[in-house]
Amino acid sequence: MAAVWAAAFPVVSSLGPHRVWGASACVGYLCAAVAVLSRRSLGRAVSVWIAGIGAVLVPLVVLVLTGGAQSEVGVVERAGLLTVRQGTPYLADPQAVVEVTPYLPGMALFGLPGAVVADGWEPLRYLGDARLWCAAAFLGCLWAAGRVLGARARPRGTGRLVGAALIASPVVALPLAVSGVDLPLTSLLCLALALAARHRPVAAGLALALACSLKWTAWPALAVVAALLAHRAGLGAAVRGTGVAVAGTVLAVLPSALLAPGPLVEQVFAFPTGRGEWETPAASPLPGRLLADLGPFGWYAAMTLLAAGGVAVAVSLWVRPPTGLVPAADRLAVGLCTAFLLAPAGRFGYLALPVLLSVWARLAEAPSRVAPARSRVVAAGSAARPVLVGGDR
Repeated sequence: MAAVWAAAFPVVSSLGPHRVWGASACVGYLCAAVAVLSRRSLGRAVSVWIAGIGAVLVPLVVLVLTGGAQSEVGVVERAGLLTVRQGTPYLADPQAVVEVTPYLPGMALFGLPGAVVADGWEPLRYLGDARLWCAAAFLGCLWAAGRVLGARARPRGTGRLVGAALIASPVVALPLAVSGVDLPLTSLLCLALALAARHRPVAAGLALALACSLKWTAWPALAVVAALLAHRAGLGAAVRGTGVAVAGTVLAVLPSALLAPGPLVEQVFAFPTGRGEWETPAASPLPGRLLADLGPFGWYAAMTLLAAGGVAVAVSLWVRPPTGLVPAADRLAVGLCTAFLLAPAGRFGYLALPVLLSVWARLAEAPSRVAPARSRVVAAGSAARPVLVGGDR
């Protein structure tokens, strides 16, 4: 299925980086299928790494060396350069849509390496590609989330194999190779949920602050993490975690808000919702976009539905707060899907974020569902009170 999906890109996509990814990933997935069908005990592990090479490593290296990328990679790299030069990532008077920066100031961090090596040795400039740093942040946060949750019930090496399979899947491999800007946000949300599930409100708040300073689409996670903390660790923990997240976000955004308040509002909030001077390229035929295309009445109808969806998710958090990592990830995924579907502008690709959240949560929590055999024997033969094995769920 993954090979068929990848094979469609060279045929139907008008974007060069997508075609490069599709051709390479299709070969990788086909070779992986051959490997997994082998009778050798290592066939499954080998197939995962082959898929990763074909769907991630090869296309990423080719695209970085040739300069092929989606436009947002250049936007992030320019944001880093502008931050170094003027203290804010926003141009005061953009002359084209590619000069608009629709991200909060934190996203410029991934463009700072490019600003540092911009005038350096030619081979060194490849290290300034924002995708490399987005990928590093994504992998680092997922690794940290795994450490927070622990995976003691998995056989040794299985956790790494499952993680590699997730990264090699199309939902991660495609954005990682061609763009990557949404992956750090996703992994930070995963880390925040993991920390909240393990009763660490301050650390969860810091992870949330980093995510919320990248894109405002991360802001719904504040309510979900607060509800999870309140249920697992009490109201005080929820207040602490939310306070740290809000304060951190304000500190990250405040300098740009003071230096360039107009460009920030215009480019970060008006532009993505279809109300800016430039038309956003995020124009997939989702329900909100179709409504907005009907005129001002349709735009207001889409925004009303969007607000109603947000209220419905908030009420669900109050009435039935999430009790663990998987329910919290699912609730956040529902909220994000609602936002992406009903927003006046959006892309089908945005839906990969909630899909990744739900899939990752299930993979991360899988070890805690089954206790190790030795623990079950000890618990069965003990005269003491039963012990819950496999986490604090």
